[in-house]
Amino acid sequence: MPIRVRVQDSWEEVGLEVNATTTVGQMKRQALADARRPGDPDGYEVKFRGAALLDEAAPLERAGVVPNAELIVLPRRRQPVR
Repeated sequence: MPIRVRVQDSWEEVGLEVNATTTVGQMKRQALADARRPGDPDGYEVKFRGAALLDEAAPLERAGVVPNAELIVLPRRRQPVR
């Protein structure tokens, strides 16, 4: 199923083709790699429809993700404003 993932650091939108059984964590790592975001994936969280998907071992299907859904990957901690 196709999904869109917006990576907050760069606000780059990444289009991914995933299975319903793909886990939230696998999708997050793929989106960060495609957006060329270095660093530890554990420092990022995934949100869908405004809610954090806390169980990254859960398949996207269980999280309610449907084809053409838009998710966001953002740092777990707030970034300082300069």
